[in-house]
Order: sequence, then C-alpha cells, then structure tokens
Amino acid sequence: MRLEQLTEGDSHSQVVVHDLTRTQLVMYAGASGDFNPLHTDEVYATQVAGYDKVIVHGQLTMGLTAKMVAGWIDEADLSAFGVRFKNQVWPGDTLTVSATVTSVTKGPYGPEAELALSTTNQDGVEVVSGYARLREAWTAEAR
Repeated sequence: MRLEQLTEGDSHSQVVVHDLTRTQLVMYAGASGDFNPLHTDEVYATQVAGYDKVIVHGQLTMGLTAKMVAGWIDEADLSAFGVRFKNQVWPGDTLTVSATVTSVTKGPYGPEAELALSTTNQDGVEVVSGYARLREAWTAEAR
C-alpha cells in the first residue's frame, strides 16, 4: 500500500515470525554483537538468571515489528519509531504485528502518517507496543 492511500483508522496485521528458533537468536546475536548469555546460553539463563529458558533479544522483537511496517507501506521513509517492551518473548513464540493508522497529515514533501503498533504472541499477549511515523520517500527531485 502507498502512503497516500492511507486513511485514519486503516489497520493491518501480519505474522512476522512463526515458531522463533534458538538458531535465529544465535544468528541475531552474531549480527548485532549482543552475546548476552540470557539470549544464547541455556544453562546461564536457567541456573543463574532463573528463567525457564533463554529469552529473545528485545531488539530482535523490535526489528520484527519494524519489518511489518516497512513491508506494508511502499515508498515511505520511517521518520520516527519507538517501542515499549511489555512482556518476554521466548523461543517457540509466533509473533503478530498489528498497525493502526492514528493520523494522516500533509507534510512539506507529501503525506505523513502515524501508526499505533502492537506485537502479540500466539496467546494474544502483547509483548511490544509502539508507534511509527512515516513520510513520503525523499527523492532527488523532491529536494
């Protein structure tokens, strides 16, 4: 969908990951450089930190949330993005991101929109809430 097609109240939901794997956690750790043992070491996470198992990186969950926005709206720049981590994400979780358009305005280079975001697990528990602001993609001609 294009930014200029959005109207206040429009919404979209998408599953961004099915059955999040431990391999994906290790791959994310390698890409991000975040090797905190809470995310990669089962013994540390359970016996030292007291969790049931390793926990998913918050930034991975945040990135999956942003992935849905970027895939839904074509030819738009993300001008602001923020989240609040509400609950833990675990290996095996399936995450669904829902976005609702809360405003559409005219900016200096075209339409701008603000979205309310919510990421939930397979049990319907919200793990992330947040927002995204989008504006018309800047091109050389627009500058």
